Amino acid sequence: MAATATAGAIAPSSSHTEERMDPRRLIAFFAMVVGMFMAILDIQIVSASLAEIQAGLSAGSDEIPWVQTAYLIAEVIMIPLSGTLARIVSTRVLFSVAAAGFTASSALAATATNIDQMIVYRAIQGFIGGGMIPSVFAAAFTIFPPSKRNVVSPIIGLIATLAPTIGPTVGGYLSHAFSWHWLFLVNVIPGIIVATLTWTFIDFDKPELGLIKKFDWWGLFSMAIFLGALEYVLEEGNANDWFNDEHIVIGAVASALAAIVFFYRAFTVEFPVVDLKAFANRNFTFGSLFSFVMGIGLYGLTYLYPLYLGRIRGYDALMIGETMFVSGLAMFLTAPVAGFLAGRLDPRVMMTIGFGGFAAGTWMMGELTADWDFWELFVPQILRGCSLMLCMVPINNIALGTLPPARIRNASGLYNLTRNLGGAVGLAIINTILTQRQDFHYARLAEHVQWGNPEAVERLDTMAANFTAHGLDGATAAVKQLAAMAQQQASIMSFSDVFVLLTALFLAMILGVLMISKPQGAGPEGGGH
Repeated sequence: MAATATAGAIAPSSSHTEERMDPRRLIAFFAMVVGMFMAILDIQIVSASLAEIQAGLSAGSDEIPWVQTAYLIAEVIMIPLSGTLARIVSTRVLFSVAAAGFTASSALAATATNIDQMIVYRAIQGFIGGGMIPSVFAAAFTIFPPSKRNVVSPIIGLIATLAPTIGPTVGGYLSHAFSWHWLFLVNVIPGIIVATLTWTFIDFDKPELGLIKKFDWWGLFSMAIFLGALEYVLEEGNANDWFNDEHIVIGAVASALAAIVFFYRAFTVEFPVVDLKAFANRNFTFGSLFSFVMGIGLYGLTYLYPLYLGRIRGYDALMIGETMFVSGLAMFLTAPVAGFLAGRLDPRVMMTIGFGGFAAGTWMMGELTADWDFWELFVPQILRGCSLMLCMVPINNIALGTLPPARIRNASGLYNLTRNLGGAVGLAIINTILTQRQDFHYARLAEHVQWGNPEAVERLDTMAANFTAHGLDGATAAVKQLAAMAQQQASIMSFSDVFVLLTALFLAMILGVLMISKPQGAGPEGGGH
């Protein structure tokens, strides 16, 4: 087994024992991976089935998005905080308590009888669950020797990217085959197992309880407002017409003021709530930038495909899930290949191939029409799935692979935060572009579909005659249908615009990759110093 092989040739004899992996640590690590998978998957399986939850709780259309927004706001606060908490109470206590709390709040969410209860339970679930995600990345780069990272990095990369991708499939199946309650109940048994195993087997570090006296409560308070308000503005901005809405303005001002306080505290207090010194490491900074863009690619495309299939093709959650499964399968099959290549290729080459594949897939989607179905989406989805894995593995290694162990816990929280913020920023921009470009294209189409255009008049007359023959008010029905056709076409054209912009973004990332120096320790067989 690769994870238990010795590597006397690679490491000095003093670290020979370190190269042999302790089975207890392997069990602990894989239990942590399952916990992270549950926390990330939970966002997408619920997202795919909001309509069923809305019906079950008799919630309004303006209330139901908060089932997701509450989770995301709470999670984005906890992710950077987790490194500091792990130092104070130890990874063992943080992770096992987070797993147990996530499981309990999942069970509570399944018992919700109204939308207010659901929003509270989801906020608790997001906050506690957010503690599990960075801990896995930190453990991977702390407890495994460098020679094993090409085995471990694809595993966490696969889980971090596969969970959001197969979420619509799992969510659609659960809500169709059982009921929306099972979106939450499915976490209970695995959650109990994960909490038990992690409490029993994690022994990576010791608590530093003395640090609680130095804990920066003002830093925590300002970070919560800064990130929470930012997430709210990004999530709700487009739906509320951005700065024309009073609540969005208040959220933006609160986020900006809290950011000033947070950054001031982070650079001046003895024990900041988040240690930003990791950004002094050039590789970490570039890795975080690439992670931000990966967030746009991961969450943005996971949002766009189902939106097109639901809005244009009229698919339900299960049909969307079955179509989206291709990306997940491509990732799963590419993970071992990415691990193999990571030890043999310059990470910059892998990332160039990955971002190039992303760009090729989104460029193909720029030709989108109303008739595109499973097979038209097949190749773009395979390109997306393979490219995600080819990018994620070297990005993880570049960002976290050269940091000293003492820095990794805090850095892991920051690194995961960049991916989540990338997703939030990406979705906000995508939604805004879709809305604005749809209005633009509709206005252009409307200029051509008018009484002065013989083709439009002829089409209108034909449709009116058909409706009249079926006993309807032909003229009115024909105008309505023609307007709906123009609206649909405008919507498709706006999707194409977004895919073309994403293509430009991924091509720009290739230029970014070419600008970075070869990461320390990278090279054939993972050697070098």
